[in-house]
Amino acid sequence: MNEFWHNHLRACGAIFEHRHVAHFGALDREWAAVKTDTVLSDLSHLGLIGFSGDDTQTFLQGQLTSDVRQVTPNHAQYSSHCTPKGRMLANFLLWQNVGGDYLMQLPAELQASTQKRLGMFVLRSKVKVRDAGNELVRIGLAGSGAEALLQKHFPTLPHDPMGATNTDSMSLIRLSAERFQINVQPEHAAALWDALKQSSTPVGVGVWQWLEIRAGIPTITAATQEQFVPQMVNYERIGGVNFKKGCYPGQEIVARTQYLGKLKRHMCLAHIATPDAPVAGDELYSADMEGQASGMIVNAERSPDDGFDVLAAIQISSAEAGPVHWKTSDGPALELLPLPY
Repeated sequence: MNEFWHNHLRACGAIFEHRHVAHFGALDREWAAVKTDTVLSDLSHLGLIGFSGDDTQTFLQGQLTSDVRQVTPNHAQYSSHCTPKGRMLANFLLWQNVGGDYLMQLPAELQASTQKRLGMFVLRSKVKVRDAGNELVRIGLAGSGAEALLQKHFPTLPHDPMGATNTDSMSLIRLSAERFQINVQPEHAAALWDALKQSSTPVGVGVWQWLEIRAGIPTITAATQEQFVPQMVNYERIGGVNFKKGCYPGQEIVARTQYLGKLKRHMCLAHIATPDAPVAGDELYSADMEGQASGMIVNAERSPDDGFDVLAAIQISSAEAGPVHWKTSDGPALELLPLPY
C-alpha cells in the first residue's frame, strides 16, 4: 500500500490488520450501514498486476479463460488462469487503462505467485509484467446512494455491469447495479476519499467481501487453488469464461465439462447460523454422499444479520436433496439463498 495513502486512512480512523483496513473503529455501525446506507471501502487488500507491451492482448488471450479482446478502457471483465487440468489457480477483475496497459486485480496473497507464473510464459513476446499495486489507489463504493454520489465526480457513469469510464486522474468500473470500483492516482486519492465519506460510511474489508459474496462473485484464495474448474464457481455465468475463443491452459477440459454435461458441482449462496467462522476450503457433508465430502466453502464472511454468509461449491445432487452441513455430517446446516443472477 502507498505510504501516503496508508497514513491518510489511519488519520481517518482506520484500524489495520496485516496492512489491510479491518474497520474504522465501530464494527457494529459499519455492519448496520451496509444494509441501508452507502458504504465506502479501501481495496488495498487486493493485489494488482500490470501488463504492457505490443503483444499484451495476444499473450493474455492465450493464458486466460475470458475473451481478452473484449476488454477496453470502457469495458472490464472477470477472468481466471487455470492449470492444464482446467483447475483455477487464480481469478481476477481485468481492465485496461487509457494508456493501453491491462490491469489484473486479485487477492494480495496470490499476486506474487500469479505474476511469476504468468511471467514464465512471456518468453520472447513483447510483454512486460509488473507489480502495479502502488500505481493506483482502489476504492469501493456501494449502496443505493452510490450512483448519485459518483455523478459529482464523473461526467458520465457506465450503465451496464462491467462498464467503465475515465477522467484524467481516475477511472470507474460499475461492478453491479449499486457497486462501483474507483481507480485513482495516489496524489488524488485523499481528496476523493474525503469528499465521498461526507455522504457514505467508511467500512473495513470484511463488509466489502460480504458484498462480493452476496453478489455471487467468487474469489479463489490460497486455500482453494486447484480445487475448481471455472463452472464449479459459476464463472461462466458472470462472463469469466468464453467458450468460443482459442486455446489457453485447461481449455480442453473446461470446454468438455461444459459441452458434455460433466459438471457435478456448482456454486450456491448460503447462510450458516453459527457463531464460529467458516473459512475457505472447509468441507461440506450431506447424507446422500455417505460420509464423503459433498462440497467446499469458496468464500465466507460475517453476515449483518448474525451468522455467516458463504459461497459454496456443492454437489448438484446434494444441493437438490438437502440438507448440506458444514464441516461434519451433523454440523450446522446451510440455508440456501437465491443468487442475484
